[in-house]
Amino acid sequence: MLFIATCVDKPQSVETRLANRPAHLDHLKSLGSKVKIGGAMLADDLQTPVGSMLIFEGESLKEIESILAQDPYTLAGLFESVTVKPYRQAVGQALT
Repeated sequence: MLFIATCVDKPQSVETRLANRPAHLDHLKSLGSKVKIGGAMLADDLQTPVGSMLIFEGESLKEIESILAQDPYTLAGLFESVTVKPYRQAVGQALT
């Protein structure tokens, strides 16, 4: 099953994001094919990161929430909110 995670950064937290980015990317790389796609959501200036969007493949919502709980961004307190929802792809290149 696919799951989409939307993680919104706390205000004024770009420094926290940048300081933890290498560990965050290492964490995601360690998950292998569970991570289908991901990246930063951007502010209106099209440059400043304001959150993350990721699509995972997993067995359950609980599994994906556990993965996100261990993410260095989460551990650093970067996110103001995190939502995870089951996702069914309808168009575009298949993610599974």
